[in-house]
Amino acid sequence: MVDARRPRPDWAGRLLTVQSRLVDAQVDAVVVSTPNNIRYLSGFVGSAGLLVVTRDAVRLIADGRYDLYARQHIADGSMATVSLERVDRRYDLTLGQVVGTLNLSRIAFESTHVTVATLGSWERAAPGTTWVRADGLIENMRLIKDAYEIEILRRGGKLIAGVIEQLGEQVGSVLRAGRAETAIARDIDKMVEAAGFSGPSFETIVASGPNSALPHARPTDRLLCPGDLVVLDFGGVLDGYCLDVTRMSAVGPLSGQALALFDAVKVAAEAAIAAVRPGILTSDVDTAARDVLTARGLGEAFTHSTGHGLGLDVHEAPRVGRSDPDAREMVQPGMVFTIEPGAYVEGLGGVRLEDDVLVTVAGGEVITPASRDLLLV
Repeated sequence: MVDARRPRPDWAGRLLTVQSRLVDAQVDAVVVSTPNNIRYLSGFVGSAGLLVVTRDAVRLIADGRYDLYARQHIADGSMATVSLERVDRRYDLTLGQVVGTLNLSRIAFESTHVTVATLGSWERAAPGTTWVRADGLIENMRLIKDAYEIEILRRGGKLIAGVIEQLGEQVGSVLRAGRAETAIARDIDKMVEAAGFSGPSFETIVASGPNSALPHARPTDRLLCPGDLVVLDFGGVLDGYCLDVTRMSAVGPLSGQALALFDAVKVAAEAAIAAVRPGILTSDVDTAARDVLTARGLGEAFTHSTGHGLGLDVHEAPRVGRSDPDAREMVQPGMVFTIEPGAYVEGLGGVRLEDDVLVTVAGGEVITPASRDLLLV
């Protein structure tokens, strides 16, 4: 439920935008089936549901588990004003009834999320209807955050930065030699929850020693040892929106190679952040980080993209990666994405640093304002 003490999303405006795009797409309606897209447009939060948006109406199809929930939230303004259609037997059958009642003939659907089997059941439930792919229709709206979303993400960024600061203050006890990766991950999760987040935005990564060379390692029972580099990648969900940061710890003494690896990634992260400004390609931000690592002989050790969008999903548009002529994305004010270059060397370890950045007309605003220095035990 949206906190009544805070401003609420402009669901009506978002729905009007979708309705205006139906005309351009030459369809009568769009069936929104992705849970977070439904949430973005209506405020409805559930594990199942369909939102049917026509040019002049909006209907939420949900089963009995959500009937009272939806009616109460519509009444108190914590959901958009939509018409409810209760599922008695199956979602596809209820959708077919709505399509028939509204006399819809051309319907857009989220083809990147709908399975072949699901589409087949919709076609059988609404015979004679033409189903049209609508890739990115809602995601392109979510790409640019509005004032409501930016306020949440800025607030969340400060909270997650506070967790980083807390880790620095407790580095000798939380991140000392002899502690297991899994125990450290549990401690970080408790800090995230205590900071005010509803939970982690993904499974916390604590990767030490040889595990740090695995970009998305999961915490294991491995105990931290002297000389280890330790990747700490974690995030939190605030009012439905995801934050995502990475900091580095280490158990000293470290080798000169390990210190040089950390320094290279830190410089690469700072270069990418400095490059952020409206009007450039997202790939230009990636290039700024990649050029630093390549110049230091670590180009092949940077095995992933520099960043990804943040919002209701922890991974969403835009992609901040290598240049792709088929997917050129311009940096625009209102985008929020991560900057997270990394370098991973088998036998030595890995380093990744990550901050969340809001694009403004002036450039990139780091909304996770915490030190990137090595947390050395």
